[in-house]
Amino acid sequence: MANEAQLQSIIEPAVIDLGFDFWGLEYRTGAALLRVYIESSNGISVDDCAKVSRQLSVMLDVEDPIGGEYRLEVSSPGMARPLYQLAQYEPYLGHKLKVKLRTAFEGRKQIKGVLSKVDAADNEVAIVAGEDEWLIPFEIIESANLIPQFD
Repeated sequence: MANEAQLQSIIEPAVIDLGFDFWGLEYRTGAALLRVYIESSNGISVDDCAKVSRQLSVMLDVEDPIGGEYRLEVSSPGMARPLYQLAQYEPYLGHKLKVKLRTAFEGRKQIKGVLSKVDAADNEVAIVAGEDEWLIPFEIIESANLIPQFD
């Protein structure tokens, strides 16, 4: 059974070949779900998702990396977009985030706050929550999502 990195190595080139940016994926074995996020500077339509879904379905049926039944979903990352790679954080400096951690960091497993810094050299992000600024090593971040703001 494939892991997320193996699935990404199969899926990312196919998404790019179709003219879209690969944003990330979620693979949940318990829910038998493979969710693929695509992006484009022109936005993503339902037709775009259907086009990518058809192509990936055929390719995944042939490659069979999962080996069993699962549901494939193709989507835009949306307003509460998940962030998968450190480089994806950079454009969202000043935005609110919700970060879940793999291990407790200074007594916390979850932090909500404003992204204040992305440090590629030290591989960490800084989040301001109230009076505190947290410098979080990227490798302990389990998941991070933007918190949509409506002004």
